[in-house]
Amino acid sequence: MARRVLIAEDESNIVTSLEFLLRENGCDVRVARDGDEAVRLSESFVPDVVLLDVMMPVKSGFEVCRAIRANPALRGVKIVMLTARSRDAERDKGLGLGAHAYVTKPFSTKALLASIEELLRGAAQGPVRAK
Repeated sequence: MARRVLIAEDESNIVTSLEFLLRENGCDVRVARDGDEAVRLSESFVPDVVLLDVMMPVKSGFEVCRAIRANPALRGVKIVMLTARSRDAERDKGLGLGAHAYVTKPFSTKALLASIEELLRGAAQGPVRAK
């Protein structure tokens, strides 16, 4: 069965790149362009992984992360936060809200894919701090 990935990102060039990469690796991909859409798709699509931009229209990635973690039906969803914000306080906030990884932009798509694979295999012991 294909892994289900939700890309919650408002930058089209990043979406295009991630969507292509993930589909080439056999994933079933959906895209949300704002925070409200990300919450709705999380509930209806129930992804294995959410790639979640911190700075999005309508609701921030932090708010989306909080909403996903508050929903018992989404308990198993892995969250990878993608952001240009690299300060420790923001990383700690994202991980504290329940994200499994915090990846700063620009990022290596190869490294991101490896982080996703690690999360999906369940090999990660606690948060992954990819750069």
